[in-house]
Amino acid sequence: MSIYKGFGGAINLIAGLALLVGVSIEVLTGDHLSYSEWYMWLQLAVCVIFMIDFASAMLSSDDTDRYFVFNLLFFLLSIPYLNILSWMDVELDRGWSIVMAALPLLRAFVAMGVVVRWFVAGGVGRIFWAYIFTVVCFTYLAALMFYDYEVMVNDKLHGFGNALWWAWMGVTTVGAAIFPVTTIGKILAVLLPALGMMFFPIFTIYVTNLYVKQPEQNDGSVGVDKA
Repeated sequence: MSIYKGFGGAINLIAGLALLVGVSIEVLTGDHLSYSEWYMWLQLAVCVIFMIDFASAMLSSDDTDRYFVFNLLFFLLSIPYLNILSWMDVELDRGWSIVMAALPLLRAFVAMGVVVRWFVAGGVGRIFWAYIFTVVCFTYLAALMFYDYEVMVNDKLHGFGNALWWAWMGVTTVGAAIFPVTTIGKILAVLLPALGMMFFPIFTIYVTNLYVKQPEQNDGSVGVDKA
């Protein structure tokens, strides 16, 4: 049973978008050392929404134990780890804090699967737009992470525009003259081209489908004229 249906799916999608906007503002305007209080509250609210949705879906399923086991990852991604550590007065360096903050964001991207499934349900044409949506979202997230990690230590990175350009050059496998110096930056430098190569066949299928349909339509029109 899917946990993204009807009203619950829409709420998850809105919460995910709110978290994405929030983390964008925090990364672009923050000090890259600690998280703002408003962002901590936003992340807590979004995580609570995710956990309520998970609990509601589990209780409405025919087999709650089976549902919990098969959807355990969704539950783990919904826990507000950063808030819990803050309440316990546990101080983490910026790197580990970003990892903790990124977990609910991953859950938010799972919630955005509602949009992707809507695209895919419409056939090959919508699959192409699902491809565009997915690549844009993950490239933008990669640019945010790269900027947050590298801006304080990478002399070649000047502003978020450079980070966004670097991410797009990576996903298109072209490459950029900005070389990562942090571990996360290097991991992203490997994952982005892999993502681009993985999704490129979808673009090829879309273009091929357009050329295949055009001769079929022309043949159909000729047949009508002859009749």
